[in-house]
Amino acid sequence: MSNLDKSNPDQQLPDAVPVAKSDDEWRRELTPDEYRVLRQAGTERPFTGEYWDSREEGVYACRACGAELFASGQKFDAHCGWPSFWAPLAEGSVRYLRDSALGMERIEVRCASCDSHLGHVFEGEGFGTPTDQRYCINSVSLSLRPAR
Repeated sequence: MSNLDKSNPDQQLPDAVPVAKSDDEWRRELTPDEYRVLRQAGTERPFTGEYWDSREEGVYACRACGAELFASGQKFDAHCGWPSFWAPLAEGSVRYLRDSALGMERIEVRCASCDSHLGHVFEGEGFGTPTDQRYCINSVSLSLRPAR
């Protein structure tokens, strides 16, 4: 079953997420670029992030809170300039919100633990992945925990 509930793309976040910090706390803990992407839903330039072409095995965690989000086994080369995954690590590790910015309809992906912006998910692009989905995630939103 797909993690993306297309019948409800406005899946709302709960009133309180497990990791809740003030804006000032986030600004102190994150670099300006991390803050811009994770807390203000920015986007890094394509082909510039740390992980867009990484082949290292491990688990990708949220750079803001450390929650495990994606596994290298679900990572694939979509030639888009950002890390791409065909599924999150576990059901419920990410949340989805409708994003109508930039004059298009997209589904935003956020960390379920801290509500940080990660990127977007797209379907039906014909990549031949098991889910036919592409989680297009900003490198700056992730930290790789290498496999041992």
